[in-house]
Parts: sequence; C-alpha cells; structure tokens
Amino acid sequence: MIVVKDLIKHYDNGLVRALNGVSFTVQKGEIVALVGPSGCGKTTLLSLIGALDVPTGGEIIVEGKNIREHRPASDFRARTVGFVFQLHNLIPSLTLLENVELPMYSLPFSSRERRARAVEIISEIGLAERMDFLPTRVSGGERQRTAIARALINDPKVVLADEPTGNVDTETGGRILDILTNLCRTMGITMLIATHDREVAKRADRRIRIRNGVIEEI
Repeated sequence: MIVVKDLIKHYDNGLVRALNGVSFTVQKGEIVALVGPSGCGKTTLLSLIGALDVPTGGEIIVEGKNIREHRPASDFRARTVGFVFQLHNLIPSLTLLENVELPMYSLPFSSRERRARAVEIISEIGLAERMDFLPTRVSGGERQRTAIARALINDPKVVLADEPTGNVDTETGGRILDILTNLCRTMGITMLIATHDREVAKRADRRIRIRNGVIEEI
C-alpha cells in the first residue's frame, strides 16, 4: 500500500536534516505507529506521505504510484488521504456537521450526498445529537471525534494521524483511539499514527522507531 524508499528531507539548505534515508513498507489495512521523541522526524514523514511537502530525495509510492505523479497534489489528498492532527483544526463558525462536510466540496458530490454522508459518519462516532453545535460548545474530545469523522468522510485509502490524542486527557484519548482504530479496521483503511505515547503505540500492528531522522528499529 505504502512504500517509502531512501526518503530524505532537509531544510535550510541542508542545515536541518529531518529525515536521512528512511525506508519501510506498509501493507493495505495495516495500522503502523511511528514512535520516537519530539523532533525525530515523525511529523515530517507524515507531511511527505500526505503530499503536504515534497522530499529532498527518495521516493514515496502509494498504491503502486509515485506520489510525485499525482497532479494536482490536492486531488491526491482529497481522494486518498485523511488527516487527523493533535489540534482538531475545526472552523469555529461552522457546525460540527458542516466541518465534517468540508472535504467533500473538492469532489463531485451533490449537496444532498454531502449532507447524507456527513450525517451518517457523525452518527457513527456518537455525535448525532451534537451535529448542529458549534465547536466552541462541545468538549475537546467531541471536537477531536469530529476531526476523525472529517478525515474519513471521503473514504480515504490512508489515514495519517499526528498525535491524535495528545491534546486530551488519558481516558478521553483512549476512547478517541478506540473509535479511530475500529473505524479504520472496519473500513480497511491503512493508518500511520505518529505518537510518543507507549499506550497508543500498543494499539498498532507494528511500530517503527525513529530517532534523529533515521529508523532505529521496526
């Protein structure tokens, strides 16, 4: 599903070496945890796989195709990748339901299809009674669950989750992770989850440990 070959990412003309020859493979439907200390390159790696940035060197192949060949990159992201970040990044002036609908506007869905799909998935995560609330009127856990629904709304092949439970308490984080992993397994979605939390990493099928921009252990 995902093949990363000799991936390199440098910043500031090579002064900052975020990734230095990273290689690994992720199978379809697999959940893989990227673990390591802050600044080790986890977030950079997710950004490159999600086509939010371009590598300095190496290759990223998703479903047999180099992501450099996907043009425009925004279309690749809309159709293939769902993102879940530590901060939910919801638009405060939109309801939870409207926030979930947003990614569908980049694809050829009618307004009726958008609404029906958003209602369906927001109900699946247990927020049917909150869908018309603004983000400021719900809890942090409910905002993050909304972000999960938004990430899954376009039936992505891959979910990239960057510290998705890092901004909530342990109990809430556990519930959020249950929802995220169960939905990914049910839908057959491949997920890469960056975390420094051992309990989060234990939920994955495999763990890839990164330190100073290189893979230390798989």
